[in-house]
Amino acid sequence: MRLSIQLHLSGLSLSDTVSVLERFGVERARSTIHKWVQKADLQPTADKQPDHVALDETVVQLDAQRYWLYAAIDPETNEFLHVKLYSTRTTALTEMFLRELREKHDVEDAVFLVDSAPWLKAALHNLSLRFRYEKHGNRNAVERLFQDIKRRTSQFGNCFRNADPATAETWLQSYAYCWNQLI
Repeated sequence: MRLSIQLHLSGLSLSDTVSVLERFGVERARSTIHKWVQKADLQPTADKQPDHVALDETVVQLDAQRYWLYAAIDPETNEFLHVKLYSTRTTALTEMFLRELREKHDVEDAVFLVDSAPWLKAALHNLSLRFRYEKHGNRNAVERLFQDIKRRTSQFGNCFRNADPATAETWLQSYAYCWNQLI
């Protein structure tokens, strides 16, 4: 079970994961592996105290629907601190994301690295968190991870048609956990 979760989250499709397991004499359906990933409820670990946090959001596609993936990443370690999927992007949702991040990690003294998105800046200002506009540099950590997530979510969307947002979010949180274990 553990091997199949790791294989799938590290980049193999469900079909390819089934093929690898078959080489070891283990026969499992793709749906079984999918359920294992969902039930594992893997989350990035808590209680970090980063000096900087790269904060951004990006669009991910689930079937015909667009969702906004918010991510906070420690640019020094490239670890995900928090990920969340929303149906839209607003200052209020950004504040909710930041409150959850604060509950998990000590980010009160961190400098948040953001792009020019006004909802990010407004939410950070409203919560009295320090931020700095940074187009490149340390904020590139979040962009690199988003590129990999987009690659994987396109596979995810192709593998799990009609996936609901909660399923996608669980997968993304599991992916973030697995990513953190690999770095």
